[in-house]
Amino acid sequence: VHPAFKAAKSHARVLILGGGDGLAVREVQRWSDVESITLIDLDPYMTNLAKTLGELSELNHHSFADPRVTIHNEDALQFLSEQSGQYDVVLVDFPDPNTFSLGKLYTAHFYGLLRKHLAPGGVAVVQSTSPLFARRSFWCVDATLKAAGFTTRPYHALVPSFGEWGYVLAAVGPLDDHHPLPDGLRFLSEDSLPALYSFPPDMAPLEVEVNRLNNQALVRYYDEEWKRWN
Repeated sequence: VHPAFKAAKSHARVLILGGGDGLAVREVQRWSDVESITLIDLDPYMTNLAKTLGELSELNHHSFADPRVTIHNEDALQFLSEQSGQYDVVLVDFPDPNTFSLGKLYTAHFYGLLRKHLAPGGVAVVQSTSPLFARRSFWCVDATLKAAGFTTRPYHALVPSFGEWGYVLAAVGPLDDHHPLPDGLRFLSEDSLPALYSFPPDMAPLEVEVNRLNNQALVRYYDEEWKRWN
């Protein structure tokens, strides 16, 4: 979340695709200049659980009670195809592409739709699986975003519940930092940020195919790489 907010020129309008647990919304709410948060999650049971389950609602700081938050329980691809709004920050927090139905949300077609919804100076960030355990999959997401016309800036972080995990910042134009980090973060600091963008040899870029609706290369990469760890 926070590297995207550092790079985006404005934070007024935020779109979250996935993120039905409310945790991404919690982090967005650390930025005081956010005016609206639109969350698109397919599963109404998930968003309702995030609102009503005591442990989860405490963990997400009751983020869905914020009047700035609007929830739509619908397919993200359909939403981007039918709506015309633009957003300053877009957080793409889908499950990993382990099926063809999920793989369509990581294609050049999907990212082309996403690009149309990004306001001038806006930045998107995409959850992109692990560059350590699924290296080709990670760089396939990066290559696919580039094929859709984005400038990209990949990064990684150690997530306690997942291990080494990857993300890709995407913008139409240069990616520069415009804002300091918010106060109160437990792990991320200005001093630790450069390490996020440094990839050691075992996670370095690879030549990969672009993920398209007619090849679903990413689903193939993902299946081949993750089955080694099952």
